[in-house]
Amino acid sequence: MSGPVDLAFDPWDPAFVADPYPAYAELRARGRVVRYEPTDQWLVPHHADVSALLRDRRLGRTYQHRFSHEEFGKSAPPAAHEPFRTLNDHGMLDLEPPDHTRIRRLVSKAFTPRTVERLKPYVRGLADELVAGLVRDGGGDLLTDVAEPLPVAVIAEMLGIPEADRGQLRPWSAAICGMYELNPAEDTAARAVRASVEFSEYLRELIAERRTRPGDDLISGLIAAHDEDDRLTEQEMISTAVLLLNAGHEATVNATVNGWWALFRNPDQLAALRADHSLIPTAIEELMRYDTPLQLFERWVLDDIEIDGTVIPRGAEIAMLFGSANHDPAVFLDPTRLDLARADNPHISFSAGIHYCIGAPLARLELTASMTALLNRAPTLALAKDPARKPNFVIRGLEGLSVEVR
Repeated sequence: MSGPVDLAFDPWDPAFVADPYPAYAELRARGRVVRYEPTDQWLVPHHADVSALLRDRRLGRTYQHRFSHEEFGKSAPPAAHEPFRTLNDHGMLDLEPPDHTRIRRLVSKAFTPRTVERLKPYVRGLADELVAGLVRDGGGDLLTDVAEPLPVAVIAEMLGIPEADRGQLRPWSAAICGMYELNPAEDTAARAVRASVEFSEYLRELIAERRTRPGDDLISGLIAAHDEDDRLTEQEMISTAVLLLNAGHEATVNATVNGWWALFRNPDQLAALRADHSLIPTAIEELMRYDTPLQLFERWVLDDIEIDGTVIPRGAEIAMLFGSANHDPAVFLDPTRLDLARADNPHISFSAGIHYCIGAPLARLELTASMTALLNRAPTLALAKDPARKPNFVIRGLEGLSVEVR
């Protein structure tokens, strides 16, 4: 089915970005797949289809393991984007087996349940410290005072990035992630390229230092891998570190501020959470469903597929709408209602299949730690003023979240 001109789905409309969920309801009503000309993509809005396609090996994050650009009917990316493409294309999120399998097998050793369990005291202690600072100041920006520094510090600690260097990480990440929006502008690409060059040079120097002076960190572990099947090239190490840093905090940062903004807009649910902290585990899952940090995930069609009688040919691109899938009434009872006690909650905010988020247990630990600290130390936390939403659609977040401790 093709998207008509009156389609409410418009990723560049500030009103849509502010609240895309009514447009998703319209998309789901139109069918299981809708052609969207402005991005040359097929939109998939239903939970069952998104969940199945995330596991379908006829789709891929890349096609270059099977086809050249010409064979796939695509133009090579602009030469000026090469530093970003090199950095991005060697990370496991944009690789398919066997390279994806090799890299993920190695990196997964750093994200075992035992490792996450060992990190609990550090994460909880840091969350307490950050929230204590917020309380001491009588409030502030929840984004910059708590939501950002917690996951950035945790993933930087795991990778072994010195504390003095960590201030550069968030700006680099933000510039690079601009390229994941739909049809990014050329100035966005230029910022991403510049950040890719600087980030890569920094990591190249850090890897060289760890070769001579290894530490108890993930970068040293990647260097020390002796199994020929698991060994990473230097570029793969750099791309893996950047991916872990970007993915390791972007979603957590946005889930934190999106979540608290939702709580402030639903005072009955916030009151229930304050009265019963045992709701925290289901609250975190529900907040990630209710206002999904990653709204869209793209895949290339490697072999023709059929959805509801529509054949989508090889070479096409599918956009799976996570935010829509997480509001599908076929799966979620009363999906527009925030229900922190929702028990049946198969949201797909962490994706699924071979690209399921490797850091999901760590993200849940960080979200639990910050929420627990805020509920315990700042029980009167209140919104100081309505926030501005970032203009981005794919990665959904706020410019800031101004709060006060009354």
